Amino acid sequence: MDRLTSMAVFVKSADLGSFAGAAEAMGISPQMVAKHVVFLEDRLGTALLHRTTRRQSLTDVGRAYYDRCKQLLSEVEAAESVAKEMRSRPKGVLRVNAPMTFGAFSLAPFVTRYLSRYPDMQIDLTLNDRFVDPLEEGFEVMVRVGEVNDAALVAHPLAPYRLIACASPDYLARRGVPRTPAELAKHDCLAYSYWSPSVPCRWQFSRNGRTEEVQATGRIRSNDWKALLHAATEGFGVTLGPESVLDAEIAAGRLVRVLPDYEGPVRPMHVIYPAGRRPTVKVQSFVQAVLEEFGE
Repeated sequence: MDRLTSMAVFVKSADLGSFAGAAEAMGISPQMVAKHVVFLEDRLGTALLHRTTRRQSLTDVGRAYYDRCKQLLSEVEAAESVAKEMRSRPKGVLRVNAPMTFGAFSLAPFVTRYLSRYPDMQIDLTLNDRFVDPLEEGFEVMVRVGEVNDAALVAHPLAPYRLIACASPDYLARRGVPRTPAELAKHDCLAYSYWSPSVPCRWQFSRNGRTEEVQATGRIRSNDWKALLHAATEGFGVTLGPESVLDAEIAAGRLVRVLPDYEGPVRPMHVIYPAGRRPTVKVQSFVQAVLEEFGE
């Protein structure tokens, strides 16, 4: 028999003073009530109730056991209530991982809006550009730029991650406007160097089905695109960055798009979480909100 069920039957029998009363309250037979009590007594090796044909009362051991059972059953009920409450609304800490640039410029503002909507949620947001295994590192949700070919992950597509080239009006007035990707070789390119400064940074552009590649060289390289964006707005060169961020800089007049007839690199982007078990309410809630904000 299930011990917790037997405890609940025993407590109900003690509260109501009879097997018949407990049976009626719990929707079982008096004989089944007796079996639950006997099960506990056999397990404990002692009597819990003094029983006669007319009345029943707790033994000394039964009284102490009754008090502890009441406490335990109350804790179990409280635990189940918490679980049910968390199933009905997002609550708790959610560990999220995302790429540096997208995370800092796009996901971070989204996270604050999400937290305003769900005051019982906390987000532990980690940003880096290295490959992260969510199962090994304990992340519950990730945003990943690039293809996802892993049966251990559930991946929902987001709008593609598009890169465009921009420079400040001041820089273009001084150095001229590049008309083709090849002309970037004559310009200061603000190169993103995550892996190593010694590894050449190559930018790809396509038009009419043809792809052109140029090596990006200049006076500034950085592993943080925020630094490159600042350098671009200050007139130090051409940057290649996410369209979703640069659109605002272009609208504000701080940058101008160059090579508008060419399409820069376009990479798929997904929000992912581990497969194999049903996602929690907090995971479901966050993923759905990400899809609504950044979906195709």
